[in-house]
Amino acid sequence: MATQRITAAGGSRPEAGYESGVIERWYKEAVIYCLDVHTFQDSNGDGVGDLPGLISRLDYLARLGVTCLWLNPVHPTPDRDDGYDATDYYGVDPRIGTLGDFAELIHQADNRGIRVIIDLVINHTSNEHPWFQAARSDPESPYRDWYVWSKDEPPDRFQGAVFPGEQKETWTFDEDARCTRCSASGCSWA
Repeated sequence: MATQRITAAGGSRPEAGYESGVIERWYKEAVIYCLDVHTFQDSNGDGVGDLPGLISRLDYLARLGVTCLWLNPVHPTPDRDDGYDATDYYGVDPRIGTLGDFAELIHQADNRGIRVIIDLVINHTSNEHPWFQAARSDPESPYRDWYVWSKDEPPDRFQGAVFPGEQKETWTFDEDARCTRCSASGCSWA
């Protein structure tokens, strides 16, 4: 395994002889296979791909030369935004398996020399997420400024819908917060 000398924070040199086991820029040589677990391989016949199904196909992926799996979101979600609207960053969507199944995936992938990375979009939560619930219910919440709020109706409220057919506006009046909140990326204060 290639090693690189690591410089400590602040630019100071590490103790003499300190080597890191970090492989530098492994992704440049990687064969990355991106997949949505929900659509990849169903192990129990319910019509939804799942982690046990993915685990059962790791040998196939390894034979293809895959060295890294990039998984679309795997967290619990009401699925109004293709899984990117997470309700719990510590859990696994029960439709695809359990946290134990996820740990087994990581273990089995590692046994085959396959890395696993996941989409972790922490700047986009479901309105069911505890952070959002706390932010909307209390103006003094430490999570309040993690979301964009306005006391006045923004003039660009009906412009820039990200999900046409699902969304008519980029700002939504929130009854609990008693103000308007940005419900899409790219909101402006105008």
